[in-house]
Amino acid sequence: MADRDYEEVVSPNQYFDRNFNTEAVKILPGEYYVTGRDMVLVTVLGSCVAACIRDRVSGVGGMNHFMLPGNDTDPTVVGTSARYGTYAMELMINQLLKSGAKRSNLEAKVFGGGNVLRGFTVANVGQRNAEFVIDYLQTERINVLAEDLLGLYPRKLYYFPATGRALVKQLREAHNDTILQREMQYGQRIKSSTVQGDVEIFS
Repeated sequence: MADRDYEEVVSPNQYFDRNFNTEAVKILPGEYYVTGRDMVLVTVLGSCVAACIRDRVSGVGGMNHFMLPGNDTDPTVVGTSARYGTYAMELMINQLLKSGAKRSNLEAKVFGGGNVLRGFTVANVGQRNAEFVIDYLQTERINVLAEDLLGLYPRKLYYFPATGRALVKQLREAHNDTILQREMQYGQRIKSSTVQGDVEIFS
């Protein structure tokens, strides 16, 4: 079926995963990917969250990876954060619907929101991200089948949209700062972005 061959290539990091013997896509902060193919979507999460959403009938599914900008001390920035999070979710959901998914068939699994970013503890970015993604999905009446949120450690996530299978590994012994550096850079980028209507434009 043509719809099942459709892909939204927002994340360009495609490779072959030898562990699972399948095509894979690595999703970095600010990216998402939607596909109807039998493959695996992979990301590593610190304080960011990933929503894995699929049509339980057709198997069309995707994953995003995002963080809310701003902090709790500035009401105007908090409002911007909610708009950004909503946009990040709607972007992927709209692409799912374009790819043949039906809204009534959507189901989700959500991950991330760890308290791992040094210098961001006051704003409690991870908790805010986790609360946002759950609230958003409840508002949109998308059933959350599973969640692994909050905590102190980064996570590596493997998601198979064709079946809905998700594998999560806590990275308790990560010896490098790659995850933190990526999220810090991403956090700075979205803080300096320009909002036009309900859409964030990165400057």
